[in-house]
Amino acid sequence: MGTPPEKRRRRRPRRGSVERPINARTYRGTWLLVAIPLLIAAFAVRKASPLPPPTLPPSFNTLAASGLAGTLARAFPDRRPGTNGAVGASEWLVNQFKQEGFATESDYWRAEIPGRGHVPLRNIVAVAPGRSTDAIIVMAHRDNPGVGPGANNNASGTAALLEIARGYANPAQGTGPGHTVIFLSTDAGSFGALGVQRFATHSPDRSHVLAVINLDSIAGSGRPSVQIAGDTPRSPPSSLLQTAITNLETQSAEPVGQPSFAGQLLDLAFPFSLYEQAPLLGRGVPALTLTTAGNRRPASLTDTPGGMDRKRLSEVGHAAQALLTALDQGLELAGGTSSYVYLGPRYIPGWAIELILIAALVPFLVAVVDLFAFCRRRRIHIAPALRSYRRRLGFWAWVGGVFGLFALLGIWPGGEAAPVSPETHAVTQWPLLALAGFAVLSGIGWLIARERLVPRGPVAAEKELAGHTAGLLALAVLALLVAAIDPFALIFILPSVHAWLWLSQLRGWPRFLTLLAGFAGLALLLASMAIRFDLGFGAIWYVCELVAVGYVPIPLVLVFLAWLACAAQFVALSTARYAPYPSRAERGRSPLLRSVGRRLVIRRRAEREEPRAETGG
Repeated sequence: MGTPPEKRRRRRPRRGSVERPINARTYRGTWLLVAIPLLIAAFAVRKASPLPPPTLPPSFNTLAASGLAGTLARAFPDRRPGTNGAVGASEWLVNQFKQEGFATESDYWRAEIPGRGHVPLRNIVAVAPGRSTDAIIVMAHRDNPGVGPGANNNASGTAALLEIARGYANPAQGTGPGHTVIFLSTDAGSFGALGVQRFATHSPDRSHVLAVINLDSIAGSGRPSVQIAGDTPRSPPSSLLQTAITNLETQSAEPVGQPSFAGQLLDLAFPFSLYEQAPLLGRGVPALTLTTAGNRRPASLTDTPGGMDRKRLSEVGHAAQALLTALDQGLELAGGTSSYVYLGPRYIPGWAIELILIAALVPFLVAVVDLFAFCRRRRIHIAPALRSYRRRLGFWAWVGGVFGLFALLGIWPGGEAAPVSPETHAVTQWPLLALAGFAVLSGIGWLIARERLVPRGPVAAEKELAGHTAGLLALAVLALLVAAIDPFALIFILPSVHAWLWLSQLRGWPRFLTLLAGFAGLALLLASMAIRFDLGFGAIWYVCELVAVGYVPIPLVLVFLAWLACAAQFVALSTARYAPYPSRAERGRSPLLRSVGRRLVIRRRAEREEPRAETGG
């Protein structure tokens, strides 16, 4: 007896059919290639060695530093760039340097800060000449968000800067430092590290800087930690980082906070930091930040002199002074910066991780090429599906164009291409009216685009497969572009390429869950910004604001828009809303244009009939 029709319909489609076109064996087999870069990465692991400790113990005066921090916070509680408090704090710092015998130089300029407009800024430099013109920089920003007195952020760092500088004032003959030591007080450190960006691009000393120690919020209650993220996929040299960690652990007698393995990967994939080492690392200058805060500086409202932790101020101050001395006595750092991922005292070179991420693309690329060949053998035409994707891409290009136009017109809060302060109202207060206008214009674009994307009847399985193939081909091109721009950013696109590959042969809730899994990369980025930087749901608008000010590179924005077009194609396919792009004969006139034209004809006829009705004829 034959198999009943009901059971035949329930039977799983055979391999190589239109309903099951992905060659799973080939896909699984090519994953073996990933073992090669994994093996290479295992052999590439290195151990970081700290520099020799200084011959003399640090003599950091905690009581003096605490007094300076309290004085600065009380005298000038609002040190936002462009305020009278900022001017007063600058003059106070210059006088402090002069009292120690330093001659200072100032760099004045203006910059645009989101939510504050164009404001005057000032960097202050004091130099302790050394036997070598190669320089080591100790720096701290003196501004604050202005919500509270800013005792920890960053009167503490400024006070430590002054206290460390005191040890280099008026040295005896022949006892000066081996390297030139530059003490740099930057402006707008709380507003995108604009001061250190200015130094890195305009200072005549920038070309011979060997290392930078940044002091930021060092008198908080949190454990001492280091920040090492750059604004490009760069990391400080291993010897600099390990020396800093060793000195912090010596002073605090507890483990030092440092970014996790996952956090470092995210910082390389989406380079971002609210601290001032980031612009320097991005320009090849070895730098790191010593702090008692996490990825985000402490809340400003309660940042009062009475809330400072003198024990932490002492620990970080002594560690910073010891680090400076160790660098001056035995500075032999690898030239420039590179990308690393640190695992305690060991590290993996960035190129090894890039190799793994690129290799993880290979199974997907092989499966897509095989799927394309399958469609060619079956004479399944992909061109209409590619035109459907092009239509969706046009819509997302319209959305991106409107967003960019709003930025050019100043509708979004504007500023320099730098991280936006999370405490400014440009982040905390969403421009609801502007967002409503943006949504309306985006909706108009969708109304125009959708009329040739809506199915007008049942879609054959072959045409649906063509839609999947076109989306996967576009996704493969985008993945290769991401690999060329920043291989670390592949961690955001790999979930979609490997999940959406299987949508063509899934049905029901497994297809829906697989579709959602493809958005894991986008969710990872937003969750990282929301949790690590304490932005919550505001992370969505914060990332948009980074795009508006130009911090996110335009090539990556364009790739993301093209990825959204791919996502839209797969959403349409998974929800039975997909249709291949109609041929010229099927298109006819646009329904939207027909509707507008019909209204114009009716209005024209009404205008002609009105005079006749008035004359009775």
